[in-house]
Amino acid sequence: MSESAPSGSANSQVAITLPDGSVRTYDGAVTGGQVAADIGPGLAKAALVVKVDGVLRDLSYEITGNAALEIVTRDGEDALEVLRHDCAHVLAEAVQELFPGTQITFGPSTEDGFYYDFHREEPFTPDDFAAIEKRMAEIVDRDEAITREVWDRADAVAHFEKAGESFKAEHVGTLPDGEDISIYRQGDWLDLCLGPHLASTGKLGKSFKLMKLAGAYWRGDANNPQLQRIYGTCWRTDKELKAYLRRLEEAEKRDHRRLGREMDLFHIQEEAVGSIFWHPKGWTLYRIAETYMRQRLEKAGYAEVKTPQMVDRVLWEQSGHWEKFREHMFTAEDEGDRTLALKPMNCPCHVQIFRQGLKSYRDLPIRMAEFGSCHRNEPSGALHGLMRVRAFTQDDAHIFCTEDQIVSETQSFCELLTSIYKDFGFDEVVVKFSDRPDVRAGEDAVWDKAEAALKEATEAAGLDYSLNPGEGAFYGPKLEFVLRDTIGRDWQCGTLQVDFVLPERLDASYVGEDGQKHRPVMLHRAILGSFERFLGVLIEHYAGRMPMWLAPVQAVITTITNDTDDYAEDVRKACVEAGLRVEIDTRNEKINYKVREHSHSKIPAIFVVGNREAEERTVAVRRLGGKQQEILALDEAIHRLVKESVLPGG
Repeated sequence: MSESAPSGSANSQVAITLPDGSVRTYDGAVTGGQVAADIGPGLAKAALVVKVDGVLRDLSYEITGNAALEIVTRDGEDALEVLRHDCAHVLAEAVQELFPGTQITFGPSTEDGFYYDFHREEPFTPDDFAAIEKRMAEIVDRDEAITREVWDRADAVAHFEKAGESFKAEHVGTLPDGEDISIYRQGDWLDLCLGPHLASTGKLGKSFKLMKLAGAYWRGDANNPQLQRIYGTCWRTDKELKAYLRRLEEAEKRDHRRLGREMDLFHIQEEAVGSIFWHPKGWTLYRIAETYMRQRLEKAGYAEVKTPQMVDRVLWEQSGHWEKFREHMFTAEDEGDRTLALKPMNCPCHVQIFRQGLKSYRDLPIRMAEFGSCHRNEPSGALHGLMRVRAFTQDDAHIFCTEDQIVSETQSFCELLTSIYKDFGFDEVVVKFSDRPDVRAGEDAVWDKAEAALKEATEAAGLDYSLNPGEGAFYGPKLEFVLRDTIGRDWQCGTLQVDFVLPERLDASYVGEDGQKHRPVMLHRAILGSFERFLGVLIEHYAGRMPMWLAPVQAVITTITNDTDDYAEDVRKACVEAGLRVEIDTRNEKINYKVREHSHSKIPAIFVVGNREAEERTVAVRRLGGKQQEILALDEAIHRLVKESVLPGG
């Protein structure tokens, strides 16, 4: 049974508007596949699915009323989502053919592939992947037709129970009354699914690979049966698949946890889960980034503050954070039975500073910054090196301003943010506009005003953005700034939120030009997001090879023989006096061994000194990644490094 559009009549004319604006008229209902064939046999062959009024549908979907139609081919933006969903179904069919008795549950597409959860008494192993992939390829070669059917609820439950698919039977029973029981049949195999899907398995191609195994629980509840999850990746072409696998290989080489060990930057241990032990070199990197940020903020008119780590729950209740974030807060009881919470964010505390003393409209905007230490009780399974921690420091700031200042302050912030990202080596920035979430504080009228103001400001700043529906903060809409690193991965770091709610809840006010009290608008903003995560991103972006100004150790002075130890010490002192961060290596080891070791530690420059260099007061300079060395006078070598070491934006 094919799907049908919800409106119109099969006997009336149907007007189909194509992306180029042209209109095709049909006497009665028409499918997307028929429209593609009507346009041309090449398009009919290339078509995967269609988009009807912005919604992805099967080619067999019957359009019974006037509609906008886009035919999605393999090159289309929406193709990957469909291909990956189909690949999950092909995986499930292959597994059930090879391992009879295995039950299927859910198998969605993901950002870079797909997964499917199975219930089977015997565990899968990666050794099973080759056989499963081979069977998946056979299913593609079979070119099995994929068709959608709508079943009666009782029939669906009976079918799955008879087939021993208890999880599917249970899921059907939980679907809302009146909802179609949508079944996709793939050859002799079938699954409960909303779709859409390709017309046949042959359309999928073979640009897929199974990647890893993981555990999961039925419906994500640890009290339910445990499932086995098989992850895979799927792409349009073999070229795309190979490029993705190369990116994964490169990402593994750049893993900040491995580089953190090799470069002696930091470590994590069980006695302080989710917290970082910064070693001297890592803390140097941290302080350089902090110094740079402080310099940029001071020039941009921010005043730095420091607020308490532990605050009474009363403040969090007033702000609304207690209701929203209570499960992520670390709490303690004092001797007076008051509940204190380690702050998960800084904003309510900044309002307390704003409220001290009378503020006038002439004082606004007030830009209040803090490198605020925060704690959040993240699940242990979600923790990941520097990228996801429980103890972190935000480069946080709040701008208290009037409504008329929202646009200019947003423009200034966006200029500051993009300039800082460029200094750190990120030229590609994607902006997402996140509007009101389902659970939020404040009236709809307030949200209407906040969203309109932020959109106006974003457009005034000249930023292109995409909509990220429902992902705003509970108190206001936000912009998310996503960085792209050198191997094409995206990292969401900076944010800007427009907040009319918190100043009201925490009774912040200023005296306006009319002599009356008014509520300030509060712009929540961060650029790095958190120092820990941003430094993790930086380490992977540069693969540990930091630019000179960021490198914890900028040069190492190493001797060829111990006869030149005294000169090496003179070189070290001269470098330190010039403000360089250097180390000295006078070990009795072969010079090639020492050079390799320091290169492995990602030291940007190595000053090699031997008898000739000592006599002539020169150094042999070797740059990280370079094969040649350059003989320079000591003063010239130091001058060059000092010039490269200047903090940008100075």
